[in-house]
Amino acid sequence: MPDAMTVRAQWWIAVGLSLGPAVSNGLARFAYGLVLPAMKDDLGWSYTEAGWINTANAIGYLVGAMITLRLISRTGARLPFIVGMIATAVALCGSSMVRDFTLQVAFRILAGIGGAPAFIAGGAMAASLFRDNPARNALAIAVYFGGGGLGMVLTGAALPLLFEVEGAGFWPRAWALMSLAALTAIPPSTIAACAAPAVPTGASSRASGALPLKRMAFAMAGYFLFAVGYIVYVTFLVAWMRPLQVGSLWVAITWSVVGLGVMLSPFLWRPVLAAAHGGGALALACLVLGIGTLLPILVQGHVGLLLSGMLFGLALFIGPAAMTSFCKKSLAESQWGRAMALFTIVFAVGQTIGPVAAGAVADLTQSLSIGLAAAGVTLLLASALSAVQQRLD
Repeated sequence: MPDAMTVRAQWWIAVGLSLGPAVSNGLARFAYGLVLPAMKDDLGWSYTEAGWINTANAIGYLVGAMITLRLISRTGARLPFIVGMIATAVALCGSSMVRDFTLQVAFRILAGIGGAPAFIAGGAMAASLFRDNPARNALAIAVYFGGGGLGMVLTGAALPLLFEVEGAGFWPRAWALMSLAALTAIPPSTIAACAAPAVPTGASSRASGALPLKRMAFAMAGYFLFAVGYIVYVTFLVAWMRPLQVGSLWVAITWSVVGLGVMLSPFLWRPVLAAAHGGGALALACLVLGIGTLLPILVQGHVGLLLSGMLFGLALFIGPAAMTSFCKKSLAESQWGRAMALFTIVFAVGQTIGPVAAGAVADLTQSLSIGLAAAGVTLLLASALSAVQQRLD
């Protein structure tokens, strides 16, 4: 019975920690795609400016990631996680209170800085669960990342219909509602963080040997392109749907389907994550994402949107889960922290490029389709590069 209780407790910890991605990604990053069209119309932004808002969030994430990785090595993961959750909620509230573009950029940067520790430190704690059971450990990591789907389901079910009723001017209240949701997530996620196993500090990792960077090159390249491509879809999908006269109900359904796919993904990908050793899991995830990104362009209508949303959601958080699993299976435990830090920075740099580049292309061509198609091709290239990555012995 004590062992069973221990197992049950660890699953509840994984669920509580999953509120980190729900807030840092589902609310603070992805939900901007739902708010973007209204803010663009109400504030008179170009697509480049609209894309820059999410690029600002990615820049903040890059800064926050570098700070977080230093903090974890000194203090452990709990404190950065809790502080990050609070900072993200504050940033969401700030976005609801200003109309000035520069201030919006500042709050989006703050959301990225806060979201980084909420996401990274939470992932480190999730990875510490079920250390003696690789299959359960892989599922716990996937459950953690799958929490981002909860934020997408909540925002997808509510915001498009509220914008339909209230109009473009509703966007400040949309950010306020997301801030309230983030505040609500702080107590249970804090309880989970306090109950989670302690994450080792960096003393042992400093003594470890150098990372085999050349032998990890294909995995890093694939993960970089994964970050460049995926962020374009979540930033501009809803804006791309608007000229097609897709109703708010179908926007809500499509976005919620993405979120449901994220929540289902841990169970479908569990055997893949448990069995994969090289870049195979990341390659398959990027392939599914690439197909999902291209589908609404190739298959017009509601069927194409639903299939796109489901495929994209099923693979969205498998990329980070695959890289976490790759590091743990390919490297000595003393190298895990630095390897995951490296991949985190590679990812953060990649996702700063996608939104503003796609927005600039849309302004030049007066169409988001080219940017969306380029994102799909980028993800397919990421899949090909990742597939070359061999297991590290």
